[in-house]
Amino acid sequence: MDKKTFSERDICTKFIAPAIQRAGWDIQTQVREEVSFTKGRIIVRGKLHSRGRARRADFILYHQPNLPLAVIEAKDNTHSVGAGMQQALNYAEALDVPFVFSSNGDGFLFHDRTGTGEKVESALSLEEFPAPDALWRRYCQWKGFDAVAEQKVETPYYDDGTSRAPRYYQVTAINRTLEAVARGQDRILLVMATGTGKTYTAFQIIWRLWKSRQKKRILFLADRNILVDQTKNNDFKPFGAAMTKISKRQIDTSYEIYLSLYQAVTGNDEERNIYKQFSPDFFDLVVIDECHRGSAAENSAWREILDYFAGATHIGLTATPKETKDVSSTHYFGEPVYTYSLKQGIEDGFLAPYKVVRIDFDKDLEGWRPPKGMVDKSGQLIEDRIYNQRDMDRGLVLEARTQLVAQKITEFLVASDPFQKTIVFCDDIDHAERMRQALVNLNPERVRENRKYVMRITGDEAEGKAELDNFINPEERYPVIACTSKLMTTGVDAQTCKLIVLDQHIKSMTEFKQIIGRGTRINEDYGKYWFTILDFKKATELFADPAFDGEPVQIYKPGPGQSPVPPEMPPSTGDTQGGSGGTVAPGWTTAGPGEGGAGVSEPRPRYVVDNVEVRVVAERVQYYGPDGRLITESLRDFTRDRVRRQFTSMDDFLRRWADADQKKAIIEELASHGVLWDELTAEVEKKLGKALDPFDLICHVAFDQPPMSRRERADNVRKRNYFAKYQGTARLVLEGLLDKYADTGIAHIEDIRILQLDPFRRLGAPIELVRAFGSKAGYDSALHELEDQLYG
Repeated sequence: MDKKTFSERDICTKFIAPAIQRAGWDIQTQVREEVSFTKGRIIVRGKLHSRGRARRADFILYHQPNLPLAVIEAKDNTHSVGAGMQQALNYAEALDVPFVFSSNGDGFLFHDRTGTGEKVESALSLEEFPAPDALWRRYCQWKGFDAVAEQKVETPYYDDGTSRAPRYYQVTAINRTLEAVARGQDRILLVMATGTGKTYTAFQIIWRLWKSRQKKRILFLADRNILVDQTKNNDFKPFGAAMTKISKRQIDTSYEIYLSLYQAVTGNDEERNIYKQFSPDFFDLVVIDECHRGSAAENSAWREILDYFAGATHIGLTATPKETKDVSSTHYFGEPVYTYSLKQGIEDGFLAPYKVVRIDFDKDLEGWRPPKGMVDKSGQLIEDRIYNQRDMDRGLVLEARTQLVAQKITEFLVASDPFQKTIVFCDDIDHAERMRQALVNLNPERVRENRKYVMRITGDEAEGKAELDNFINPEERYPVIACTSKLMTTGVDAQTCKLIVLDQHIKSMTEFKQIIGRGTRINEDYGKYWFTILDFKKATELFADPAFDGEPVQIYKPGPGQSPVPPEMPPSTGDTQGGSGGTVAPGWTTAGPGEGGAGVSEPRPRYVVDNVEVRVVAERVQYYGPDGRLITESLRDFTRDRVRRQFTSMDDFLRRWADADQKKAIIEELASHGVLWDELTAEVEKKLGKALDPFDLICHVAFDQPPMSRRERADNVRKRNYFAKYQGTARLVLEGLLDKYADTGIAHIEDIRILQLDPFRRLGAPIELVRAFGSKAGYDSALHELEDQLYG
C-alpha cells in the first residue's frame, strides 16, 4: 500500500478518522467532516454573479454541539505533516477554536493556542491524538472556568429538530456571552453587522441562560414596535406561554420572558414609568437591542430603566457601537466580547456586496447665489449668500434639484428593474413628501397600475407607516419605492431591497452604517445577491473614513471631573419613531452643530425656489473590491494597479500569456484579484468605439499600448494566409473559430463545447471535427497555433 498514491480524502478516511475515534471521540456527535462554515463571497460581474470559494475545514471536533474545540487540516501524503498548519490556524481564528492539528496521514502536528501547554507546537503519532476530556480540561483551564462555570457553559442550544443551525460567528458570539456571564460579568456588548442575525443570536443566549435557570426572568428592550413584534412572532416564538409583550401600560408579573418598547414603560410623568411596578430585583437579565440609540446616555429616560434594574446582567446588541450624539455604547457596556463586521460578513458571503453610483449636481458643488432682491415661491426675500450642498433641502429647496434626483432614480429603475425595492432617504418629512410627488409624476404608468408604487413612509403619517410591513415582505409587490427620513434607518428587515438612495445629509458614522445595513441582507429565493447605493449628497465619502468598518471607538473623552455625557444635540428635523413627526414651522428649519451655532437650535428660513436650473456635472460608479474596500479611484487606475501587482512588466505579462495553455486561466486569475472585466470592457470600448480582447484591454489600460480590436486581429491572421497548411474540414473549423473569436473573444473558442454550435454543427459532430485534426491533441495544438497567430 503506497500511501503517497492516496488522495487527501483517502488520508482522512483511512488514517485521520480512525486515529480520532481510537482517542475516544464520538464520530456521530463530536466529529464533523468537510465543514463549510462560510458561503463564499458573492462576486458581481455586471448583472451576473457567482460565489467565491467557501472556507471549509476538513475536521472540526466538538465538546458538544456548537462548542468547538479543535480543527484538523488534512493534506495528502506527498505533503509534510505540518503543511496544512497555517491554513488550519486561519480557520481556528475564525471559529474561535484553541486547538489546531495538521496531518498527512503519518501523524499530527499539534498547535496549542491556549498557552497552557509546554510547547506551542509538537509532533504526535497517530496513536497520540489527545482524548476529548484532555482537551476539554485544557480548554476550561484556558478560559478560567471553575466547576460551576464549566457546568453553566455546557447548557445546550435550542434545537427545533430542523436543519437550522447557528452560523459560525453566531456560535462564537453566543458562547463568548455565556462565558462572560459564567465568569460573573454583568455588562456585556455584542457588535454584529446589520443582517447577521442579532435577534436569533440573542434568542439562543436567552434560551440557554433561561433553561439552565441562571437567569429566571428576562426583559428584552427595543425602541421600535416592529422590532418587538418581529422578535416575538419569529425568533422568540419557542418561549411560548412563558413570554409576553408589555402593552397598554399593563404589568403582569406572572411571566418569565418580557418584551417591551422603551416607550411602553417610560414617560415624562412619573406615573407613566410603569417599569417601577416591577421590583428592582425582578429581572435577572436585561437585553437591549440596538443599544446605541440612547440607552447609554445617563440623563435619558431610557437609561433610567437600566439604572433601575442595575442588579441584573445587561447585554447590549448593536451593529454600530460608535456614537457621536450620546456616550458610546462601550462607555456603559465595556469593550465588545465579540465583533462581526460588515466587511467580514461580505467576505464570508453572508451579506450582500454593493456598488455605489455617485451623482453630483452643479449647484451642490459650485454653489448658487441668488440675484439681488430675489424672492422664493412664498414671497420671502432670499438671504444674499452662497448656498451649497450643505444647504440643499434644509435652508434651500431647489425644486429642479428634487426633480432631477427623482429622474435619476427613475432612469436607474427603468434600466435595471422597475420593481426592485427601493428606499429613498431624505432630510426630513417635507423633503420625503416632495420626493414622493416627483417620483409619482415620473412614473405615471406604474402608479396607475397601483397607487402604492411610491409611498412616503414616515413617522407622522399613519397610512404610510401601515405599508411598512408590505414593503419589507418579499411576497408583496407594493410598495416598491419608499421615501423616508429617519423611520427606516434601523430595525427594518428589508430582505429584498436592491436600491438605497442617499439624498440625506449624513455625517454620523452610526447613522450611515445603519442606513447601508438596509441593503446588506441576501435573499436567494428572490434573487437578491447585491445592491446599489445611489448617492446624491456625498454621503458615501464616509466609506473612506477609517472608522467605517473598524473596531468600535469612543468619540467623546471627558476629562477629570467632566460629565461623561457630551452636550445634547438639538431636536431632529426628521421624522421620529414615535409617530408625532418632528417637523418645524413651515418655511423654517432647525440648525445643528456647525450650521448656525454650537449645537443650539436656531430657527432659520427655508427658501423654496422653482425657477433655478440644476445640471448633473459628474456621474460615476464605484465598486466594492474583493479586499473589502470601496474602489474610489477610476476603474482604469484600479485595474492598472491590480495587473501590475501580478505582472512585474509588460514582458512578464506577454510571456505568461504566451505560455498559458488556456488564456482564460489568466483572465480568471485577474478577476480573482479584482479586475472587473465587464465594467472595464464597457468603459474602454465605449471610449474607443471598438470591441477589445482581454489581452488588448490589459496591454492598453495597464501598459499604455495602442489596442487592436478583435476584428483587426482576426483580419491580420487571414492576411498571413495561415490557413493554407490545413485542408478540408480542419480548415473550415479554424476559419470558424477565427470568426467566433472576432465576435465573442478568446475564452469562448477555448471551450470545446463551441463545436456544438453553428456553424460547426453543420460540418459534423464534435468528435468528427476533432478527428479532422488527427486527435484531440492535434486539435489542441492547432488551437494553440491559432492563438499564437492572433497574439504574435
